[in-house]
Amino acid sequence: MNPLPSHPGHPSHGAPWVSPSVTEHLLYEAGARGDAEAQLRVLAGEELYILAPKAEVDAAPDRVMWRSHRDEAGRSCRGALTRGMLPPWHPEWVFHAVSLKWVAELDWPDPYQLLSVNTGTPAQILFAATPPHRALWLRYHAENDRPRGDRLIALRHGALHGPLAYGLACGAHLAVGNGVPWNEVGTAYHEYACERELLRDSWGITGPSGWRTQLDALLDAHNSPPEPDFVLRVREQLAAGLGEQPSADLWRETAAGHAQDIGAGHGTVKDIEELVRRIVRYEARFRADGLLAPDGRVTTTVAYDYGRAVNLARWGLSARFCVPHEAEQAIVYAGALSKSAYRSWEDFSAGYALGRVLRFDGEDYGAYYQDNVTAHRLLTESEGSPWRNLPWR
Repeated sequence: MNPLPSHPGHPSHGAPWVSPSVTEHLLYEAGARGDAEAQLRVLAGEELYILAPKAEVDAAPDRVMWRSHRDEAGRSCRGALTRGMLPPWHPEWVFHAVSLKWVAELDWPDPYQLLSVNTGTPAQILFAATPPHRALWLRYHAENDRPRGDRLIALRHGALHGPLAYGLACGAHLAVGNGVPWNEVGTAYHEYACERELLRDSWGITGPSGWRTQLDALLDAHNSPPEPDFVLRVREQLAAGLGEQPSADLWRETAAGHAQDIGAGHGTVKDIEELVRRIVRYEARFRADGLLAPDGRVTTTVAYDYGRAVNLARWGLSARFCVPHEAEQAIVYAGALSKSAYRSWEDFSAGYALGRVLRFDGEDYGAYYQDNVTAHRLLTESEGSPWRNLPWR
C-alpha cells in the first residue's frame, strides 16, 4: 500500500496531463510513439528513486530494500520514480537514489517480474527485466554521459512566482552545480541517506538543533570569515568620501590602517593587505569572464551565506531535520535579506562568487571558480532562468 499522496502532475477529472519536468515529458512522448529505446536512453541519464520507510533507512543507511508490488493486471513489479514524480514530503517516508546500472546489476530471481517506472501516472513505463533486457540497460548506461551537475532544472509544479520562488532563486548557484531543480522544496534534494551524511561530515549537523544553529549563522551572515566584508566596507566608505573609486594602493593602505586602529596584530594587518590584493585580482578576472561589468565591483559577500542558507534549508528538509514550513520560512527570509543587500541578480551572483572563491579557491581558478562562472552564465542567459523571470525589486 502506498502511504504517500498522489504524484505531482497527475491529471484529475479529465484535465490534460502536464509533465513535471523535461525528463517526464521525454518519457511520455517516447511512450506515446512506442519507443522503448528512447525511454531507456532517458533513464540512463537520470537517477531513479525507491521508496523506503525512514526507520528502515536509519537502521541501515547503505541497504536498499526494494519491495515488489502487483499492478492492476496482477503482474509483479519493482517500482521506481523519476525526480519530477516524487510525491510530497512525508516525515516517515524517504527515498533511495539509484542508477539504471544499479537496477540492471541487481538480482532479479523472478524472470517474469517487471521494472515499473512512475507507477500509476501517465508517464508509467513497464520493462521486462530478463538478463538480456538488463544487459541492454547496462549498455545504455555505459553510453550515457549522465551529467550530474551544471544543469538548470525546474519543476512545473515547483515555486515559480512570489517570495518562495525568489528565495529559491537566491540558492540557484548550488542547485545548478548539484543538478537538482532550483525551485523545489520537497521530499528529496539528493537522497535521504546522502543528505544525512553530507550534513554530518561537512557541517557537523546530526539533528534538528544543529541544523537550526548552522542555518541561523548563515542567515546572520556569520558563517563566512568577516575579513572580506571588512575590507569591502572600507572601499565603499572611501568611495563615498572621494566621490569616486579609490586606487588599489589607497584602499589597501586604508584597510590596513583601520585594522591597526582596532588592535589587529602585525600578521593580521599583513593578511588584510594581501586580501585586498586578492580581491583586486579576482575582480579583474570576474570582469574578464563576465561576472562583473567592466566598471563593476563587489560591495559585500553576504550572498554566499544567504545562498547557502537556502540550500541548507532544503538539505535539512530532505534529511527530515525540519518540516516544510520551517524550510520555506528560512528560504523566504534569505531572499528578503539578499534583496536588501544587493541591487540586481548580477550583483548578488558576483558577491556569492567572491565569497566562495575567497573561502576555497586559493587563486587556483579551479572547480570552485569555474562552477561560479558556469552557474552565473546559465542563470543570467537561459530563457527559463528565474533570474530572467523574477524581477530583483
